[in-house]
Amino acid sequence: MISKLSPPKAVLRIARTLEKAGFETWCVGGAVRDALLGHPHLDWDLATSARPPQIRNLFPRTVPVGIAFGTIGVLDDDGIMHEVTTFRRDVRTDGRHAEVEFGATLDEDLSRRDYTINAIAYSPAKKILADPFKGQEDLEMGIVRSVGRPGERMREDRLRALRGLRFAARFEFEIEHDTWDAIVASAPHLGRLSAERVKQEIEKTMDQVKKPSRAFSMWHTSGAFATLIPALADMQSLDLATLDNLCLPGLPGRPQRRTMRMIGLFAAAPHGQVPGILKALRFSNSDAAWIGSIVGHWQALGNEMRFAMTGDSAPPDAVLRRWAAIAGRTRLASVLRVAGARWTAERQAGLAAPRAELVASVYRRALRIAYRDPIEVADLAVNGRDLEKIGIRGPEVGRTLRLLLESVINDPAANSRESLLDAARKRVESQSEEDGPQH
Repeated sequence: MISKLSPPKAVLRIARTLEKAGFETWCVGGAVRDALLGHPHLDWDLATSARPPQIRNLFPRTVPVGIAFGTIGVLDDDGIMHEVTTFRRDVRTDGRHAEVEFGATLDEDLSRRDYTINAIAYSPAKKILADPFKGQEDLEMGIVRSVGRPGERMREDRLRALRGLRFAARFEFEIEHDTWDAIVASAPHLGRLSAERVKQEIEKTMDQVKKPSRAFSMWHTSGAFATLIPALADMQSLDLATLDNLCLPGLPGRPQRRTMRMIGLFAAAPHGQVPGILKALRFSNSDAAWIGSIVGHWQALGNEMRFAMTGDSAPPDAVLRRWAAIAGRTRLASVLRVAGARWTAERQAGLAAPRAELVASVYRRALRIAYRDPIEVADLAVNGRDLEKIGIRGPEVGRTLRLLLESVINDPAANSRESLLDAARKRVESQSEEDGPQH
């Protein structure tokens, strides 16, 4: 197992500097766990007997990340920060914030950690592992187990319940029975967590877990959704499976992938509630609006899309233009991705759903049409000023433009200045005839 541990050279230099100054130093946390599992690991944290002022005196460039909790950021030669934390023990906690004291031993420091798989330390100087809670055995058996008494661990920090669910889903581990019971018992108290911490945990799950449905099904079963996001408390298995099918390897970067998965998570939320829920979770106004918009358009168009793609025939271009007009150019791709993910989940469950080949073909056609054909009022060959010149005034301008757009969506060839003005004149004449002579 030791052979799997290879901290970066910068981390080894920091540890060596601390050890030469007489301070016991160990690599701790997720990097040790991930290395033992053979997973990629980037952020190596260090725990040491040195106090914060002593750490700062030893290194030329430091950042006071959390001096009250004993954490100093040490910048290496490349400007990369590595967290170095003094051995500590908890004095008291309110379930969100802990008060700590220094002067602890390594074992005492490890005893305050959440799960055994996270309570393993590695000494670069001695090239040995410290594993007082048998975390290596739990890694080998695939078990998430609390350090010490599970109930106490959850009361010390309510976020540990959500972290345990994420670890189990990420590593495809089982949660030890007593630990699971403690998570369930902790669920009604999760409201003590700040919205920011809940948001961060959701985002980490979206980023780290291959199949997020496993994590969020445990949110459902444990009662975490009922406490934190009641609108999702009634999610069904197909709703969760839809989320798994939004991996989207073609997306250019993690933020887009995460956003798409977030759309999948909220796709079955009650109509119109998504933006408010996301704002309450401290998502930005723009993210809340975007995700809420995609969910709303999916809920509005989903059944129509399903009906149009049932069987072997593809929907005509006019239908695709209509979908693009309703959803909007920039949103159509995301709405169709949600549709495809949902129907993939249904096929996986043995249910009837539009064929994957047809869905992929329609997706490509729809995007070409959305960016080629006129689907918005701004795409029309005439504008409001043109209509005013032929006598159309006030609210009637907007109504006329929308009617002209409908005709162009059905027949893009009609999008010429002459054709549209002629249609507008005929509308004016028709209305004048309907109104009759004025007395």
